[in-house]
Amino acid sequence: MCSQSRIGSNDPETRALRQRVNLHFQYLYDTAVQEGLQPSDLMKIDAVVELREDLNSFEIPNYVWKCLAAFVISFISLVIVYLSEWPVDNDTVFKLWMDVGGADPISHQCAVEVFEFMPEMFRPPARSCNFCRNVKSVKKVENISPEQFEELYAYTGRPVVVRDGTKDWTASTQFSYKFLKSIYSKNSTALKNVEENCQFFPYKSNFKDLEEVFDMSDDKALMKDRSSPWYIGWSNCDLSAANTLRQHYSRPYFLPKRAESSKTDWIFMGSPGYGASMHIDYVNHPSWQAQITGTKRWTLEPPSECYFQCPRSLEVIVQPGEIIVLDTNLWYHATLNVGDNISITIGSEYD
Repeated sequence: MCSQSRIGSNDPETRALRQRVNLHFQYLYDTAVQEGLQPSDLMKIDAVVELREDLNSFEIPNYVWKCLAAFVISFISLVIVYLSEWPVDNDTVFKLWMDVGGADPISHQCAVEVFEFMPEMFRPPARSCNFCRNVKSVKKVENISPEQFEELYAYTGRPVVVRDGTKDWTASTQFSYKFLKSIYSKNSTALKNVEENCQFFPYKSNFKDLEEVFDMSDDKALMKDRSSPWYIGWSNCDLSAANTLRQHYSRPYFLPKRAESSKTDWIFMGSPGYGASMHIDYVNHPSWQAQITGTKRWTLEPPSECYFQCPRSLEVIVQPGEIIVLDTNLWYHATLNVGDNISITIGSEYD
């Protein structure tokens, strides 16, 4: 019977019959050994030999291999498309993902975190560790000329804080939670554009959009009612809001003359006791971030391939009026709002 099952058809009934036969033979074999017969004696029986061969052989069905291969090919293809942004950009991939999941991309932008592990897994290693080698601290400078800044910091990847970076700006006296709330008021064009066309980062504050942030009362925003700390960020791609904000700040004086800032500015705001966890960015250029109000502590770490050539960690406190310049594509970085006041920063990339 066992021989017939081995050469018979492979239909479900035959497989089920063979399984029952194997179980019966296994039971008889185990019982015989328990009664004192030696395994060597039992192995002289052809049926027992065939049974053990059947039990020791395990074949994965072809359909399992096909499904596994299809999954691997699909995953690799998705990674290539996402990282190269060809033949579609990441926004299209994101929208397709949301459509498949039946979610609204506008109200669920934080779902982009589904893909965050992929860039990290396939992050290209730093070509050189010169940007962090022999860097023992984040220097603070002032009255630095564009020529000096370009030579020492602009494109070297070395972090620096410019103490007088916001001189002649009026942002420090104008920017506040209440001021920003007036710009991004409910039903305003600026707020609508942020929600539909810009990026919003709730971090772990559980806000679903910028409108919900500005729905807070001043007491809650400033944690006067013992509310939990919060921290958010958004890209300002609304022209009217940008024009209003830029009346109170300008292009940092120390940037190289040939450098151009991105048209899109970034705003980060939050209460003391919260910030962004350690991460690395995937943007096109180095960036500057001006501390308008509040105080922020930055923690920097080099990528793993530079651990034995560079310091494991650097810390710097950025005070109001100072600008930190950092290539966030090279340095892992985390921030924490410290002190007593709400932190508001604004920044941009430069090429």
